[in-house]
Amino acid sequence: MGSWLVTVAQLPLEDPDACMRVLRTLESLGAAVMREGVYVLPDTPTNRQALQALSEYLGKSSGGAQVLQVSAASAAQQRSLERLFDRTARYEELIKTVKSLRVGFGHSDPNAIARVLQKQRREYEAIAALDFFPTEARKRAEQALAKADGEVKELLFTSSQPAAFGAGERLLRRTWATRKPAWADRLACAWLIRRFVDPEATLTWLEKNEPAPAGALGFAYDGAHFPASASRVAYEEMLAKLNLGGNPALAKIASIVHFLEMGGLAVPEAAGVQTLLQGALRRSTGPEELLREAEKTYDLLYEAYYEPPGAKR
Repeated sequence: MGSWLVTVAQLPLEDPDACMRVLRTLESLGAAVMREGVYVLPDTPTNRQALQALSEYLGKSSGGAQVLQVSAASAAQQRSLERLFDRTARYEELIKTVKSLRVGFGHSDPNAIARVLQKQRREYEAIAALDFFPTEARKRAEQALAKADGEVKELLFTSSQPAAFGAGERLLRRTWATRKPAWADRLACAWLIRRFVDPEATLTWLEKNEPAPAGALGFAYDGAHFPASASRVAYEEMLAKLNLGGNPALAKIASIVHFLEMGGLAVPEAAGVQTLLQGALRRSTGPEELLREAEKTYDLLYEAYYEPPGAKR
């Protein structure tokens, strides 16, 4: 029979913040409710450590907790306890959402579909992390995600692949290089590459005089394949050379990047974008981490500006 941890908690009701913290901690651990104030989890070292810390936290407040190690008295009781942790319904809801993405194939922006799929992948990982007794539903969810991922990649690499900037120039699975420091233009170019050219591209951030790797495509520095010009930032040059300038959402983002790098005609959203990028710069330890933060900003801008074909405002 399996071993279980039963927590009998007395919540500090006069301290709502402490109560909420305890309940959220139990939820994050995946604890099942047996009755009011009584919670159960499989007996694992991780759960024991977490519940011990929770018990100590409650002991410092006006509450308290007892963590008991128990065993199921019978096979039937064991199965009954395991059913408290059945994640099938959550997996089925995820599968339903993933399958519904096919409705947008050929109509919605493949990059938007890919972002939704990434969110569902994170949701799957969150469910699986607390799935102590996996069932077939977990395998079906993983298969649905894998199938959808392949279909979306096909959309990205075929129907949405931009034209090469040079005759016969291959764009997929290339190394792209730019120079430090990373700011609005270079970050926007890197985001554009990852979202609209090749999600599997390798990005290299060069020091001031460091040469680019052999065969790399350079952007946003003098002598690069996609340099800034006197009148356009590198992001604008990249849009033009990759035949992406006809996308109105990308063009609106270009106006923000242009203003942040070159000034000129003010763009209302630019101040907010600048603040977000400055915050990302302060919390990041390097260009890759900075890019991950900046991508969130550019993703949200694109979602706000993008209009599906035929949409009316």
